[in-house]
Amino acid sequence: MKNLSRLLLFAALVFFGTNAVNAQDKNNPWGISIGVNAIDTYPVGDAMANGMRGEFLDEFYNVDDHWNILPSVSTIEVSRYVGDGFIFGVRGSINKIDKLGDVSADDLAYYSVDGMIAYSFRDALFGEGGWFDPYLGIGGGYTFLDDVSSFGTANGTVGLRLWLSDNINLNLTSTYKHAFEDRYVKHFQHTAGIGFVFGGTDSDGDGIYDDEDECPETPGLAEFNGCPDTDGDGIADKDDACPDVAGLPEFNGCPDTDGDGIADPEDDCPEVAGVPALNGCPDADGDGVKDSEDECPNEAGPAANNGCPYADSDNDGVLDKDDDCPEVAGPASNNGCPEITVEVLEELNVQVRTVLFDLNKSTIQQDSQSTLDDVIETMKEYPNTRFLIEGHTDSQGRDEYNMKLSQERAQSVKDYMESHGLPATRLSSQGFGEEQPVATNATAAGRAKNRRVELSLIEDSNE
Repeated sequence: MKNLSRLLLFAALVFFGTNAVNAQDKNNPWGISIGVNAIDTYPVGDAMANGMRGEFLDEFYNVDDHWNILPSVSTIEVSRYVGDGFIFGVRGSINKIDKLGDVSADDLAYYSVDGMIAYSFRDALFGEGGWFDPYLGIGGGYTFLDDVSSFGTANGTVGLRLWLSDNINLNLTSTYKHAFEDRYVKHFQHTAGIGFVFGGTDSDGDGIYDDEDECPETPGLAEFNGCPDTDGDGIADKDDACPDVAGLPEFNGCPDTDGDGIADPEDDCPEVAGVPALNGCPDADGDGVKDSEDECPNEAGPAANNGCPYADSDNDGVLDKDDDCPEVAGPASNNGCPEITVEVLEELNVQVRTVLFDLNKSTIQQDSQSTLDDVIETMKEYPNTRFLIEGHTDSQGRDEYNMKLSQERAQSVKDYMESHGLPATRLSSQGFGEEQPVATNATAAGRAKNRRVELSLIEDSNE
């Protein structure tokens, strides 16, 4: 017990006097630990009346009454990191058993060899470099108890490493060793030891171990933590945006040949001073278009027009690029095209109402085609205006027949207008049958007025 206390005291002094940052990993794959072990046969379950065994974990820390401790270094373990937090180890132990639970024993010699695969939770829980390193392990072993018996065990381990420095740790474990037959001794083995890790590699041969080398695959310089500085500008290649050309720190190691404050790799005109907004290229007229792409380098204009100002051919205040009618003046609200007035629309309707169809048909009479041609020419003067062609009938005849006839006549006018140069996107047609009379259907004159085609405007839904 005194040796265990001294070991713990020594470990604590080392721990508080150092910075713990590393662990057993690919850079220090080998580990060796020496220490003391304690054997306890009591808290293993299967309580016995004679006090040799108690309930599982009962009196787990009853050191004075149940623990068997050999007052010397009694445990040695060799381990190897195998990757992804897993470590394989082999441990050999000796002890002398003078207590089997509450029963005295006759100083039975104890020897064991155990293998274990352990998983460290250090990186997952606390991040790389943490000093607190808990782990779990499973494995098996073989125990020799004096010349009385020898037996195999299945082992489960809970352990903790406290990293005292880059290569030194304090290792504490509790291992339950289960013997599968009652005549053998299942027991707990506790260990406390000092561990050392080693085997660091220097993959690039630059004299700096990989665990401290920020560029472990490339030879470098100590002042750059193992990284090279190919162009010798005092900036390590890993931080140098131009590692093969000497440059300045403010440009991450890149040069600025034209001195315009823009590093050459980001400067589209590295030999001529320019402005940052154009990636280092000049802009004489300040229009945001670099001179090399500006068709009017001394006259400001938008990039969409290659640096030249836009024209307004009809002087209506709407630039030609936005003007749907660049040769005819019109308001901006109608994209530069003239807007049709109520008077013009009424005049169109006066004309279109005179359009005649063959009896009970949708065929336009030939005498009416010249009237429609005049209407079409006027409609072309308003290229942004959309028209609904309405067909109407009187009340004579069945409703269904009148509706069908009015739709067909409206469609016939629409087809005629499209065939004479009006875009289909500007026209729509709809029949209303006898639903919208403008005069009485009780007289012949009234019915004549109700048999008509009219034009109305279609308003854009987004207006």
